[in-house]
Amino acid sequence: MRKAEITRKTNETDISLVLELDGCGRREVDTGCGFLNHMLELFASHGGFDLTVKCKGDTEVDFHHTVEDVGIVLGSAFREALGERRGIARYGNFILPMDEALILTAVDISGRAFLGFKLNLPSARVGDFDTELVQEFFEGFVRASGITVHVKQLEGTNCHHIIEGTFKSFARSLKEAVAVVPGSGNTIPSTKGVLL
Repeated sequence: MRKAEITRKTNETDISLVLELDGCGRREVDTGCGFLNHMLELFASHGGFDLTVKCKGDTEVDFHHTVEDVGIVLGSAFREALGERRGIARYGNFILPMDEALILTAVDISGRAFLGFKLNLPSARVGDFDTELVQEFFEGFVRASGITVHVKQLEGTNCHHIIEGTFKSFARSLKEAVAVVPGSGNTIPSTKGVLL
């Protein structure tokens, strides 16, 4: 089973997370941030990942540490669950329409952490959520996972739609990239012979 259980405790957050790559989208998410909960639930559902997240953070300050640290822990879980990356597709991409928004994401499970992030978020907040934290989440994820991620907004004017479309598209791209390729012979998809 491609599964990871990660716990991480700092002075700012206390997080436990369980990820199963070959799941069916079951999710139980409680981060203390309603908008982040919603995005992670969409992520699990659209990726077909089973995901449990519990986070106690310093939300009396704001959601910054919670969002960034959940991204770090989720990235760590992907790194662990993928192991040596044997037999995986490695690459994935998806263009997702969300009403007027159109989002492109592409991922390479390369062992090299890089984020290309091009969203034009017209509002500073969605409810009580600071929209700049979307980038913080993805930066935490790529640093911890060693995955190259590109996110590009092709169209969109509504912040909620843009961000929701991003998480859904990201989930679909990862689902494609982590999939085991039939007939791959359990090989590592790199001429280097390693993806770490």
